[in-house]
Amino acid sequence: MVWNDVRLIHSQAPLVHNITNYVVMNTTANALLAVGASPVMAHALEEVEEMTALASALVLNIGTLSGPWVEAMVLAGRAAQRKGIPTVLDPVGVGATTFRTRTAQRLLEETGPRLIRGNASEILALANLGGGTKGVDATDPVEGALEAARQLSSRWNCVVTVSGPVDLIVQGERLARIHNGDPIMGRITGMGCTATALMGAFAAVNPDPFRAAVDAMVVLGVAGELAREHSQGPGSFQVALLDQLASLRQEDLERLARIEGLG
Repeated sequence: MVWNDVRLIHSQAPLVHNITNYVVMNTTANALLAVGASPVMAHALEEVEEMTALASALVLNIGTLSGPWVEAMVLAGRAAQRKGIPTVLDPVGVGATTFRTRTAQRLLEETGPRLIRGNASEILALANLGGGTKGVDATDPVEGALEAARQLSSRWNCVVTVSGPVDLIVQGERLARIHNGDPIMGRITGMGCTATALMGAFAAVNPDPFRAAVDAMVVLGVAGELAREHSQGPGSFQVALLDQLASLRQEDLERLARIEGLG
């Protein structure tokens, strides 16, 4: 049940270590705080392993890459593996450049993420099935990435989420579709990265990464629908989204959550 995870995040306030991009740090940190988690953004090589050892989940986001940040991600990912905490990988813009694609591949191989979230083009590129990118935006339909998501899930033994108008969550033969959210979310930078960060919080309290991914996407989608009712455009929506994440109620989730399949 989605609300159970929300309640656990509120009571446990899990520390989520984010090595993420400059564009979204403020947005994702505030979203984590709004749902009751405790975010930390630390990327210095000198401290990432120690910081990860304190955390309950690790989020790796390759949106704004540099050589030292890649090394920090690898060190943090290995530390997470040693501690047995979940790592969430967001392969932002994978396929756009050789450096970005090689980095995503290396993180798959060396950090063993339990969850991956990307748009359709990113998931297709990560699975080496083609797909095109326009910067970090998807140019492929969500359902067109379903087979790629299944291949990634099988090869790397992880949960794969394909974000879009309808979100797909895949783990082996398990498949869920989330029919929540609002089109305005596609007009605001960082919404996908916010979903990834929230997955870190949910994976910190739920040992089933598939269910953690489902619940995170439902919470963000429902909060987005409620925020749209209280906003006039992209600017006010961002403020309203944080308000809705912070004030989300069990009855809101029960009334609005639209989950297809949890097999």
